[in-house]
Amino acid sequence: MTACNPENMQYWQEFHTNPSATRLWRDTYDAAMPDGTFLRLPLRDLGTTAIAGMIANQASFSVVDALSAWIAARARPLAPDVVVGLPTLGHVYGSGVARALGHTNWVALGTSRKLWYDEALSVPLASITSPQAGRRLWLDPRILDRLAGRRILLVDDVISTGTSARAGLAVLAAAGLKPVGFGCAMEQTQRWRADWPADVPVISAFRTPLFRRDGEGWSET
Repeated sequence: MTACNPENMQYWQEFHTNPSATRLWRDTYDAAMPDGTFLRLPLRDLGTTAIAGMIANQASFSVVDALSAWIAARARPLAPDVVVGLPTLGHVYGSGVARALGHTNWVALGTSRKLWYDEALSVPLASITSPQAGRRLWLDPRILDRLAGRRILLVDDVISTGTSARAGLAVLAAAGLKPVGFGCAMEQTQRWRADWPADVPVISAFRTPLFRRDGEGWSET
């Protein structure tokens, strides 16, 4: 039996109201939430820089539900009438955001090809946490009628460099579709802004900065 990783139970399980007063972070970062609470996140050492991490499918239901509600609240002015979730961790929020918006269903993009899928409705896929080549993002042709003529909100867990988000835009474009916005739980730095289309607004529940090594800790850039 594989031992349980204690980090999975330490982080992403609850919000708190007593953030650290430090500005030189070490192993964790307290991210501010829309309601004035904080979510403690682990810092991922990338060498000279670090990022705050969150694994959505290891978070508690209460945290996921709250983040989904905040995404939906900030997306509501865009008047989306269908939510499209990016795999894999965007699926954690897709249904919750759709429910919070009052929808009866949502659409899940996938990374495994079914027998009836069309190569023309797929694009290469990579992300900062899954950089391996060969993966593809697929749109099921049997659900195109649920998307045609509708206001689409594309949803993922995190936007960091924007690579996977742009793949989502590309596979929708292959079907002649364009979302009215992109929603996520966390903006992980602002690196995604480079070349991001101005007519697809990004909304998120919260943001985290890029960190630079500063002595024995990390400082926000």
